[in-house]
Amino acid sequence: MVATVAAFWQIDLRRHAEEAYVATTRAVPAGQVVTDADLTTVQVASASGLALLPASRRSDFVGRTAAVPLAANSLLVEGQLGPAAWPPAGQAVIAVLVKAGKAPATLAAGTNVVVLVAPAAGQPATAASSPADAAVQVRRATAMVVSAVPGEQEPGSQVVTLLLGAAAAETVAGAAGDVSLVQSGAKE
Repeated sequence: MVATVAAFWQIDLRRHAEEAYVATTRAVPAGQVVTDADLTTVQVASASGLALLPASRRSDFVGRTAAVPLAANSLLVEGQLGPAAWPPAGQAVIAVLVKAGKAPATLAAGTNVVVLVAPAAGQPATAASSPADAAVQVRRATAMVVSAVPGEQEPGSQVVTLLLGAAAAETVAGAAGDVSLVQSGAKE
């Protein structure tokens, strides 16, 4: 039985060995028009069960819009192209400047974080009539990292793009103070 499975696997690999599919050469943000320079073709040994875009139709995909952010060097499927579907309904994308030491240095796309915005050091805080009022000064939200790049103004800082609920995005974007990001585990 093992020999039969191995034989069929080898036949399938040979039959599909010459199949080429479309992949990205660089990251393409959602809503951006895909250019020929954004695409390449790659050989895939067995694409069984995957709805990959065939290389023979590559020119059909040039000029279409990325419906979601496309990662560099990734295979494409039909649902990733079309009208922008990013951010998803009820969600928003914002960018925050995170000072050195206020977030893990190795934030990657897909990382879940807790966003905390506290009054900046030396910034006068409003008087709190109770400990509960003091806690209100710190804004908190949960988010997912879309991207993180080094900040140009301050050494060690990062500009982090976040995906979070629309109401939370407005709260974080409207809060004055220093942003801290706490990496959290996967959502359950």
